[in-house]
Amino acid sequence: MPFAYYDRLSSRSKAIYRRSDAVTAVKLSHPELLHPLVGALEEALAREDRRAVERAAGLLARGLLQMLALSPIAVRVLAVRPSTSDGELHGLYTREEGQPTRIQLWMRTARHKRVVAFRTFLRTLLHELGHHLDYELLGLADSFHTEGFFQRESSLFRQVVPGEEEKRRAQGLESPPPDRK
Repeated sequence: MPFAYYDRLSSRSKAIYRRSDAVTAVKLSHPELLHPLVGALEEALAREDRRAVERAAGLLARGLLQMLALSPIAVRVLAVRPSTSDGELHGLYTREEGQPTRIQLWMRTARHKRVVAFRTFLRTLLHELGHHLDYELLGLADSFHTEGFFQRESSLFRQVVPGEEEKRRAQGLESPPPDRK
């Protein structure tokens, strides 16, 4: 079922939305190779070392994109999240003509300036990478937040976090379907 904003989209955008929604997983060829990079990211966050977090997040993004045969993008980690009356900004994917594509992430909450929980930070990175995958892997003309988009984000999370697939199997949950490029 489409999200509420679907009804306000143009016919062209609705077609893009449906294509996005239909793809529920992205299959990585050897996700276990990314596990040490995920561990390094978790350790850097625990040390509250912004430069190490940025380096680890960038290496993880590069490894994931390389596994999918996609060009790398710049990842920048900034200190405190910006906030508005609507809430806090967790991450930002920027794709502009003639400019390098980049992801910006913030490692501290706006209100209390605490380091973001590891899983939240990783999911934010994967979410922003999901926008890049929409354009570069799926060939979509736009990147919408669809159920399929969030399922792809979760499929990546389960693959890159050591033990997540095993936990799902132990709970009797199926693995995500194979990638439908």
